[in-house]
Amino acid sequence: MSIANPVQNIAGQPDITAIKAKMKATWMDGDYALFARYMEPGALRILEEWDIAPNVQLLDVGCGAGQIAIPAARAGVKVTGADIADNLIAHARKRAEQEGLSAHFEIADAEDLPYDEASFDAVTSLIGAMFAPQPLKVAAEFARVCRSGGRLAMANWTPNGLVGKMFKVISAHVPPPPGVAPAPLWGDEDTVTQRLQDGFTDIQLTRKDYTAWRYPLSVPEVVTFFFHSYGPTKRAFAALDTAGQMSLREGLIEVFAAHNVARDGSTEFHGAEYLDVRAIRR
Repeated sequence: MSIANPVQNIAGQPDITAIKAKMKATWMDGDYALFARYMEPGALRILEEWDIAPNVQLLDVGCGAGQIAIPAARAGVKVTGADIADNLIAHARKRAEQEGLSAHFEIADAEDLPYDEASFDAVTSLIGAMFAPQPLKVAAEFARVCRSGGRLAMANWTPNGLVGKMFKVISAHVPPPPGVAPAPLWGDEDTVTQRLQDGFTDIQLTRKDYTAWRYPLSVPEVVTFFFHSYGPTKRAFAALDTAGQMSLREGLIEVFAAHNVARDGSTEFHGAEYLDVRAIRR
């Protein structure tokens, strides 16, 4: 069973304002700060690979609760984190305050960043900006706020990895707004190159596995955890009737089980593929 929930204006075009409001509500739902804890080991590995030096002026777009912004600040990076979700920014600010870090966190739209041109030495986005509905605007904003010679680093889910498959299951039950590009296209090499090539050079794209993603829970329990704590799955579940909820649960269990390598009743995901994107501002 599926429920269409288009967000269109009177001319039949996507109503971006309504779409963004719905996306913001989605990411503020659940408990992403809790959800992200299980992904933190993998996030730290990605941050280490990006090798951002101390004193670099860094903008982390779609920073969430500070998954990489906080550890980067600990290492001496001059971090600004931006996200559309008010509650996640509040959580990141609290973490920074508790640790005595000078990181700054602001509510901001990846498509309309409140910063001057060439304000940052580096721009990052860990599974964040890929969800903004207008990717060309995101790419243009990345280029605008990054200084010439500065670095861009992103990690984006691919269409055919674990999370890409999860979103396909969700979309089959609760279709996304028409006219909006699927978020996992930020994990497609040709698409990313086309989006970045005007503002960036030396674009390097590498498919990698998001490692150390583990839960002390069975696969069905992990699905339940997603329904409670991860905004996109929570909202999709709530939009369905009982039969639709059962179908969504079964679909996610099938995908998660196919990517679980644990054999002790817990869950350890393998094949959570993402595209590592690195580029230099022209």
